[in-house]
Order: sequence, then structure tokens, then C-alpha cells
Amino acid sequence: MTHALHLSTTLIALAMLLDVTLGDPRWLPHPARIMGAAISWGEDTLHTGDGQQDLRRGAVLATVVVVLSAGVTWAIIEICDRVDPTLGALAALAIAWTTLAARGLDSAAREVQDALLRGDEPAARRAMPALVGRDPGSLDRDAMIRATVESVAENASDGVIAPLLFLFLGGPVGAIAYKAINTLDSMIAHRDERYTYFGRFAARLDDAANWVPARVTALCIIGASEAWSRRGSDAYSVWRRDAGKHESPNAGHPEAAMAGALGIQLGGAAVYEGKKIERALLGEAVGPAKVEAIASARTILKVATLIAFVGIATIRAAVV
Repeated sequence: MTHALHLSTTLIALAMLLDVTLGDPRWLPHPARIMGAAISWGEDTLHTGDGQQDLRRGAVLATVVVVLSAGVTWAIIEICDRVDPTLGALAALAIAWTTLAARGLDSAAREVQDALLRGDEPAARRAMPALVGRDPGSLDRDAMIRATVESVAENASDGVIAPLLFLFLGGPVGAIAYKAINTLDSMIAHRDERYTYFGRFAARLDDAANWVPARVTALCIIGASEAWSRRGSDAYSVWRRDAGKHESPNAGHPEAAMAGALGIQLGGAAVYEGKKIERALLGEAVGPAKVEAIASARTILKVATLIAFVGIATIRAAVV
């Protein structure tokens, strides 16, 4: 089978190793940046302001971006495979590497953590846009800690475990298709006036693509919590009780599990583009959130990723 649709467990492990050690080098043309440019161009070209037209045109844009991303990925690896299977494997490995974001997520959270430990809240606010979309100026120290933990939990699914799962299921083509869906969601699947219709198809597509990964991530966080701090039962209880309270059908699962794992409360009021949004509360606040919660969330992210890899690889070995 071509490397485009099937990547060996060894090559997936190497892709993870490249991500953990090198992250996303700026010199490497990242597929997400290319997808983002295509989505921006498509939005400028297709958005009309008419609800019914935007509903159809937004669906067309999302379909084209996903199909084109997957098709170009397949063509690149297939051509390399035909030249030489080793070259095909290297191309597949390089593309698989770009779909994972564990190093980038951990680095962004660590930057906030280090700034708060120094007592440099302005620096922490400057680092927040790499993690969340809410207004940094509206965040006090406590809110920055909670927002960072929320981002680590949610992106443990979107940026790490979901693409890992798609790599096992559909190789680099599957993971890139997921990356395209995720990029569309972050750019046009908003609930404001401009995107209510234009981004609806992309939002539903993202909901469907993340349904399984979000729940797998919650289970991995629970396992990591038990291994790291013996709080697996707390994480499980909060997950079962609070995940469904989140407005997203998926994001509440990793966030609720992380809230239970750390014994803190996530969610609540947040300000986006000057507008205050009330969100469901997840977990229970035992006390004020401490900066150490960010370090613990980063550790749980790493252990949960390892659990996910070993678990999915074991299932593949048993099934294939």
C-alpha cells in the first residue's frame, strides 16, 4: 500500500519524535499556512453577505479545501513512491510531522507559565494569543492560568491526539484532511454575523471529525492523571458530569477531564472581541488557580500523548 494512505507504526513514532524535538521550524513550509492562505482567498472571493448563498458557498469552500489538501498530499507521496519507495517514505514522514503540534503547544504554554512565575503579567498576556482567541487585556493572573490549561486540554485533542489517530487510520492523507478541517474551523466556523451561514458546514464537519478524538483524549487524560497524580477517579467523575455542559459537542470532554485531573475549575466568563461570553463551569475550584497547574497540565499532555500512541498502536497490531 502507498505511504500516502498507510504509515507504519515506526514511521508514526518517528514523526512524533521529530515534532517533540524540532517542533515546527519556520523554514519548513507548513501545510496549515498554505491552507490558511487558500481559505482567506476563498472567503474573500465567495462570501456575499446573503445567508442562503453563503451557506452553499461556505460548504463549497470547505469541501474544496479538504479534498484539495488530501489530493495534493496523495499526489506528492505517490510520485515520490514511484520514484523510489524510500523517497516516498521520507515524504510521508515529513508531511506526517507537520500534522502534529505537541512541541508548539507545550512551548506556548511554557512561555505563559515562565512569565507568570517571574511575575511578568504583561509578558504572559503577550503570549496568550498563541493559545486562545479571547482578549488578553481582559485576563487577570487567575484567568490566564485557567485559559492556558483550557488550551492545553482542548489542543491535546485538536493538535496532537486527533491527528495521531488519523495518521493511524488514513496515513498522511487522513491526517492532512483532518488538519484542513481543523484549520477551516478555526478561521470561518465562528458564530458571529459574518460566519453564521458561511462557516456552518465547516463547523459541522469539525464536530464530526473530532467526535471520537475528543473522547479518546479525555480517556487518555484520565489515564495520565492516574499515572501522574493518582487523580484518575476525580478526572473521570468530572468528565462524566461536566463534559456535556460545554457548548461544543467535543471541547468539553478533554477540558472537563483536565479540570478534574488538576482539581481546578475551567470555563466561566470570557471576553472575545470586546463581547463577554458566559460559558459553563467545568470542575470545582478547590482554591485559587496556581501557576503550577500549567506545569501539571503540560505533564499530563505528554503522558496522555504517550498513552494514546501506545494504545492506538496496540489496537492496530491486534487488528491487522
